[in-house]
Amino acid sequence: MPKTVQTLAVRFGARKRTPLAAACAAMALAGCSLIPVYDRPAAPVPSQWPMGADAAPAQAAPPLQTLPWRDFVLDTRLRAVIGRALADNRDLRVAALAIEQARAQYQIRSADQTPTLNLAVTGNRQPAPGGGISSAYTAGLAMASWEIDFFGRIASLKEAALAQFLASEEARRAVQTSLIAAVASAWLSLQTNDELLVLTQRTLVAREDSLRLIRLRFDQGVASALDLRQAESLVASARVALAQQQRLRQQDVNALTLLAGQSLPEELLDTRGGSEVPFAPVPAGLPSDLLARRADVRQAEQLLIAANASIGAARAAFFPRIALTASAGTASNALSGLFKDGSWGWTLAPQAVLPIFDAGRNQAGLDSARVGREMAVAQYEKAIQVAFREVSDALAGRATLGDQWQAQQAQTEAEAERLRLADLRYRNGVASSLDMLDAQRALFASQQALAQTRLALRQNQVLLYKALGGGWDMP
Repeated sequence: MPKTVQTLAVRFGARKRTPLAAACAAMALAGCSLIPVYDRPAAPVPSQWPMGADAAPAQAAPPLQTLPWRDFVLDTRLRAVIGRALADNRDLRVAALAIEQARAQYQIRSADQTPTLNLAVTGNRQPAPGGGISSAYTAGLAMASWEIDFFGRIASLKEAALAQFLASEEARRAVQTSLIAAVASAWLSLQTNDELLVLTQRTLVAREDSLRLIRLRFDQGVASALDLRQAESLVASARVALAQQQRLRQQDVNALTLLAGQSLPEELLDTRGGSEVPFAPVPAGLPSDLLARRADVRQAEQLLIAANASIGAARAAFFPRIALTASAGTASNALSGLFKDGSWGWTLAPQAVLPIFDAGRNQAGLDSARVGREMAVAQYEKAIQVAFREVSDALAGRATLGDQWQAQQAQTEAEAERLRLADLRYRNGVASSLDMLDAQRALFASQQALAQTRLALRQNQVLLYKALGGGWDMP
């Protein structure tokens, strides 16, 4: 007898191998559950954010649970793009269909707990031993083999299916959060590339003006060939940057089209005049809040609960399976006598099957279920660690990107003044064209860096909102 059977037999007083004791044990075990008690694993992360991660919001902000994405996103055009993506994105649609599939699987497991009735009509004609043909006809209700779930095997499978269903719901929320963040990041990238495209066009015009001036001075013998080639190189580099920005902008449009699941109208792709504060501030809270906020963490926990329930089903495989098969109806040797008096009857066929030798199949199933639970624990803990790392990175970005953007802005202003002075000195013949051309190159690089820093600052707000689990709660 397996060890689990012996333990339960002792627990329910079935030490004497008597029919009465066995019957009492079976009645006591009816409806019991062999699922291990579920204890949520401790979060393998510190109780506080790392040093340097600013957890305080820039200004007073509502709790994240009361900050749906429509309140977080302040730009009306970006809201419209996100709304279209939530309606037509194919990844989100697949996640929603996965919920329906998991719900159907749960309904299947629930149906296993109830008998299945079928209407059965049969007819049989065959040669009789003494000559002639014998006939047999039956009609009535037949109950398919119904397992009485004394040891909770079906209930454990149902519990696992329920957890899988809940995990699919959390998976959809995680996909929706990622989708909102992806759309917002792509739209911000488009906005930045639009700004850089205008900046590059303006820089190209300025450099072409400088090239004409230097070429004129070169023709007059005032400027050297080195000055002319340097100016031509800067014009060519500006044209290279212009082609790159045009390509990057089109790639951003393509990315938004894919995320939205449809072509977007031009008015939604016009990012000019965007708000300087496109997003509401987000409070960070404590690391423990991730357990309640992050949909992917809750998904991993539901998968852990499902794996835990599978152990109960594997344990129940060691115990007898008791099944009932029944039928009720009428039988006759002729069709005309099917429903006459005396033709009615019923059958009841209970069956109990106790595994004795299965070459270790049941034990291997239990071992597999236990290993599956340990894998689910590791995946749950990793989900928490990934969430902690993402929030910590976003908080570190919020603590430093603002200072970086201000410093970059100061550098850009200094480079702009440097170019103004260098151009003035060059036009008055005090300085060479190399000083003026070098100042042009430095200003353009600083302006590009300023735009990229502002993009990183805004995208970091989106990443923080996503990392903290926002974005799926519909207002």
